[in-house]
Formats: sequence, structure tokens, C-alpha cells
Amino acid sequence: MNHTSITAAIAIGALLSFGAADAGTKSIQLPPDAVQLKTSSLPGFTTALRNCMACHSAEYMLYQPPTAARPYWDNMVKRMKTVFKAPIEDADIPPMVDYLVKTYGNEQPK
Repeated sequence: MNHTSITAAIAIGALLSFGAADAGTKSIQLPPDAVQLKTSSLPGFTTALRNCMACHSAEYMLYQPPTAARPYWDNMVKRMKTVFKAPIEDADIPPMVDYLVKTYGNEQPK
């Protein structure tokens, strides 16, 4: 190794050790969600709590069209699984869709 290589190696080592010493654990605290999923006796409610709320706020449901039919909600849940890689079991999709369309979509009680 020549003098330039040794100097560069020392400089890199110093930067790495300084960065490691300065990289303490940092945390943030987010405010609590202002919106919660609407409670329901439908089996899909607990499934939605477990699956949907792991990734996003319940406020997301409020942005969906209240006229959205079952195929819309089915596609939305499947999109979360395939595109966004949500860890949703295939068996959980029908009860979740049922809950979502009856609670937020066009099958809401009038």
C-alpha cells in the first residue's frame, strides 16, 4: 500500500467509526389514529382489524366511494395482497370483502 492508500483507509475507518458511534437509536411517536374501523358482528370485522390496520389507518376506508359494489372491494383487497404484498390469507378475503362492502360500500343498511 502506498501512502495515499493508507491515508484514505484511515480516513474511511475514522468516518465509519464516527458514524457508528453517532448512530444512536432514534424513535418517533405518531399520534393515535383518529378514525377506527366501524365495529361489526360480521366475521370480516376482526379479519379487517388484523389485516387492514397492519398497514394503514381506517381513514383509508372513508376515502372509498360509498357506492362501491362488492367487485370493487374484492379487487381492492386482492390489490393490497398482490401489489402491496399485504400478508392476507386467501381464506380471509371473502369475509373481509363482505365486511367492507356492508360497512363502507353499497350494501350498507339504509
